[in-house]
Amino acid sequence: MNTNLSGKIVLITGASSGIGLALTHQLLLEGAQIIALIRTGFPEDDTAIQAAIGTRQLRVYQADLSDFTSLKVALEQIKNNETKIDLLYNNAGGSFPELMLSKQGRELHYELQTVVPYIITMELMALLKKGTLKRVVHTSTNAFKTMKRFDPETLDHPAQFKMLFGPYAASKLALSLWTQELAPHLALEGIKMITVDPGGNNTMRKGKQSGIPFYLKPIIRLFFPHPSKGASLLYQGALGDHIPGAYLTKNKLVELKFVQHAPRVLEKVRAIYEYMYKEVGK
Repeated sequence: MNTNLSGKIVLITGASSGIGLALTHQLLLEGAQIIALIRTGFPEDDTAIQAAIGTRQLRVYQADLSDFTSLKVALEQIKNNETKIDLLYNNAGGSFPELMLSKQGRELHYELQTVVPYIITMELMALLKKGTLKRVVHTSTNAFKTMKRFDPETLDHPAQFKMLFGPYAASKLALSLWTQELAPHLALEGIKMITVDPGGNNTMRKGKQSGIPFYLKPIIRLFFPHPSKGASLLYQGALGDHIPGAYLTKNKLVELKFVQHAPRVLEKVRAIYEYMYKEVGK
């Protein structure tokens, strides 16, 4: 087991806010180099972040990750400019207050939190293989533990929308399912991939709409920990010795629900990557 990430090159999506920002701070202090793939810029008044950008310890690539054209440009820049990646955190995401579609026409939670992590992982595989850790950690959730049913065929266009426990939870479950299905195959190539539930964190921001039900907001404000708590769980997950495809809650292996659907979920995201994303710009 590795003891820290000092000197390692770590790519973090969604690094400019919430858990991603807390993780970025932690790793910069430890001496890691950070590649940030983000939609919105870092806070200008964050002196530690701005100093790291100035020294290029933190290198920023901006894109709307749910827009394949924008994503492809940023990933090509990363592949052209960076020499290797030791650890990839697919962390970008969040819950939305209503049914929304991506630029490609699929439900936005699903596109951003199930499909895009697959695309990023596949596109950056060559850089990961040049790294020393060769690890991929996807940010998942435990919100799906209350789900009574799961149908992969409705992920693209769900018939109903429910805050937090609807498409958001389903997209994170789908992420963990395809990870569990694919991870043993990537392990044969030296890549270890897992999903981690960072637990409840107070990631609410003023002026930003979210898909958190109104009755949960005061509970989150009063009782949920700072995002550094979730960041520490993502950190521990990356350094732990876990089976390929593990889903971790509180840094412990937990069995997934609806595992019979894992092959179909992987088939769906792989098809989007092969027949839609790869055709962008051609």
